[in-house]
Amino acid sequence: MLLLVDNGSVYTKHLVKLLGEAKVPFEMQTPGALDLGSLGVFDSFILSGRRRNDPKTNVVNSRVVLHAVGSGKKLFGICYGAEIMALALGGTIARSAALRKGRQRVTICRENPLCSGDIDVYESHGFEISRLPDGLACLGRSEVCRYELVQYGGRPVFGVQFHPEMSPDGRRMVQRFCSL
Repeated sequence: MLLLVDNGSVYTKHLVKLLGEAKVPFEMQTPGALDLGSLGVFDSFILSGRRRNDPKTNVVNSRVVLHAVGSGKKLFGICYGAEIMALALGGTIARSAALRKGRQRVTICRENPLCSGDIDVYESHGFEISRLPDGLACLGRSEVCRYELVQYGGRPVFGVQFHPEMSPDGRRMVQRFCSL
């Protein structure tokens, strides 16, 4: 079963709809309600974007990242989810040069099981990954962001700076992640 951690993004409802239409069995929890002791019952995780910074939310999401990586489970971090993944693994984030909002073309620069070629995505973020930690590799970039798509150690652990639930190419990526 997949755990969707709802960090308060306005786009999470689109992700819930996508998972439901794809008939993916999932449970949704907010960081404040999530029992970290129950992580072992899930085989995969999606970390949504967020609306505002909250230290408790950051701690919970970091623990989910470290659990998934440490136990070899699947993880997909969306926007904030990718940023907290990078932070939890030793990377850094920084404020974007400008607020990124709207359509963006991403060039895929490494073979991966989620997508290939150029993809069209929807951006909505004010922060981004600024330095990758060891083990996290860049799979895709755009004119406005160096690390649009990242993967940890060749495992099914991915982060995307954009909101895949908001574009056809992105929705296909989520479906492919769920079918890995």
